[in-house]
Amino acid sequence: MLPGMTSPLLGHKITYADLNPRQKENYNYSKLSAVLADYGFTTMRLSDDFEGADFIAQHIGGETILKVQLKGRFTVARKYQGKELYVAFGDGNNWYVYPHDLLLEQLLAHTNIGETRSWTEGGAYSYPGLTAQLREWLAPYQLEVTLPLSADTPDGSA
Repeated sequence: MLPGMTSPLLGHKITYADLNPRQKENYNYSKLSAVLADYGFTTMRLSDDFEGADFIAQHIGGETILKVQLKGRFTVARKYQGKELYVAFGDGNNWYVYPHDLLLEQLLAHTNIGETRSWTEGGAYSYPGLTAQLREWLAPYQLEVTLPLSADTPDGSA
C-alpha cells in the first residue's frame, strides 16, 4: 500500500498525536512488543501494575523475565526503586529498555536531579528530551529497530 492510501479492511493509518493518553500507551506497548520480538521476547500486558510494571517480557530461552514500566519519555521515580524494574520509552525511531535503579544511581551521582523540586517533592524526574550525557548512558540499552517481518530475510520469509 502506498503512503496516503487506505486499506479496504483497516482504513487510514492513525495519527499518534490524535490519540488520548490511554490509546498512546496501548500504541506504544504494541510497537515496543514488535521490537522486543526481534530479541526473542514475548510480552504480556498486565491489567493492573505489578510492582510498578505495565507488562512482563519473557525471553524464549525461559530464563530472562523483565518487569517493564512503559513511559512516554526517560523517567526515574522513587516508587520504582528496589523493584528490579526496567523502564521503556521511545525517542524518535529509537526504543530504550533500561534498568531503572542503575540509571537512577548514575543520575543521582552525576547530576543535580536529587536537589530538584520534582525529585524532592514529587519523587520523580523525567527529561523532555535526551541530553548528550543521557544518550551516552542509555546507549547500551538502545534497541535496534528492524522493519521487515523477519530479521532473517528482507521479505520476511524464513
